Amino acid sequence: MRPSSIPSATTSSPRRWPAATRRSERPSTSEDGPVPSSFPPALPAGSFSTSDHPRIALGGDAVLRPWVLDDAAALVEAFDDPAIRQWHVSRADTDDEARELITRWQRGWAAESEFNWAIVGTDDILLGRIALKGVDLFDATAEVAYWMCPASRGHGLCPRAVVTLSEWAFAAGFHRLQLQHSTRNIASCRVATKAGFGEEGTRRGAALHADGWHDMHAHARLSGDADR
Repeated sequence: MRPSSIPSATTSSPRRWPAATRRSERPSTSEDGPVPSSFPPALPAGSFSTSDHPRIALGGDAVLRPWVLDDAAALVEAFDDPAIRQWHVSRADTDDEARELITRWQRGWAAESEFNWAIVGTDDILLGRIALKGVDLFDATAEVAYWMCPASRGHGLCPRAVVTLSEWAFAAGFHRLQLQHSTRNIASCRVATKAGFGEEGTRRGAALHADGWHDMHAHARLSGDADR
């Protein structure tokens, strides 16, 4: 499959949205500590870390579940796919590297910084990955990221996973979810559109890929969009 046909959004790296669109550092800090805010955060600290990382049913043949260390070999195989390598910065070439990455993803839930799920079938075979990255509790925003294993593409599973995770996030109190992908990744644009993420514009030269700088399409969905 050509790299341009993989439905994948953003990257697995810690890349973040620019300050103009992302305010995760509010309230600001000074040498004396945090500066008090005039109003409370949209989501208080502990909104997620005090509960277990949930499993989320996709209906029938698939589920979102937390990553486990036993997924290491399957993750290495996924990252060996040329299309995933094309659009994603992080890689895992060995089981040890994969376990390190999975451990980081697991810690993200406790830190309330990023929430990662493995997309698996009823037989627990890895089908893909989906995540909420750059979690900002103050403004109740996050960035959706995803990739699918080669055999799982083209069956409508990816947009279904994005819709399901978005509904979970909005029910949990998130206000805005954003999503970005290379303008060359047409399949990912279709996924975003099918999942109800409206296009907000193009960020020129916004992300470095293996073949150079790419313009990025920016999409977003608000919690009230479904009611409009």
